[in-house]
Amino acid sequence: MKKNKLREIIKSGKAIINGWLQIPNSFSAEVMAKQGWDSLTIDMQHGVIDYPNALQMLQAISTTETTPLARVNWNEPGQIMKILDAGCYGVICPMISNKEQAEKFVQACMYPPKGYRSFGPIRALMYAGADYGDHANEEILKIAMIETKEALDKLDDIMSTPGVDGIYIGPADLSLAVGEKPSFDKPESDPVYPVIMKILEHAKKNNIFAGLHNMTPEYAQKMIDKGFQFVTVGSEQRFMTSGGKEAVEKLKGKSKGVESKTY
Repeated sequence: MKKNKLREIIKSGKAIINGWLQIPNSFSAEVMAKQGWDSLTIDMQHGVIDYPNALQMLQAISTTETTPLARVNWNEPGQIMKILDAGCYGVICPMISNKEQAEKFVQACMYPPKGYRSFGPIRALMYAGADYGDHANEEILKIAMIETKEALDKLDDIMSTPGVDGIYIGPADLSLAVGEKPSFDKPESDPVYPVIMKILEHAKKNNIFAGLHNMTPEYAQKMIDKGFQFVTVGSEQRFMTSGGKEAVEKLKGKSKGVESKTY
């Protein structure tokens, strides 16, 4: 089976630089994949991407050395299994709030006896190799999102779940969980910042990696320096929006408006 390069990056102590895809288009996915990202995550939760789109995007990413990941829209076994069968090398699962949910997520990603994933890797066999079934349990990354109030009280329960490789923080939902407005790139004075640091410390304690969604490379670097080993920077939609807006404003002489607070 083709090795998951992301595991080697984590093992070496370095950080995975992850890109984010929200537009349901194979060409834009291919363009992003050519830019040198370690991984690209197809966002099937808040992006506008369905399974047929995701399949074509995975094919486009496969023309490069970039590792394909996906964020599913819920902890639903059928959806998790299907995107893995399509050749995804890791799954980010939202709203994991307790150990039971973490176990359900992990087991959906793994073949028996460790899990209950059904066997039928229709495209994964072509992408990963004929021995995919023998090694998929060890190569596929299982990443649980920490973003609910309940999860904050059960960090060790979730992070100690066998098979959980890492956690991922969505600052917007995490903000809502602690009574703040959703936003990203939290300054140290923000009430959400110490919560993010608390999650990071628990990940370190449980010997799994921590990931975070960021808006700027500068903030992502700051978080790498703090110990995050998986950082997302923006998305293709945001790059298109900010680049186009900047060009128009330079030519029309208009000042920048308020930047979007979404992915």
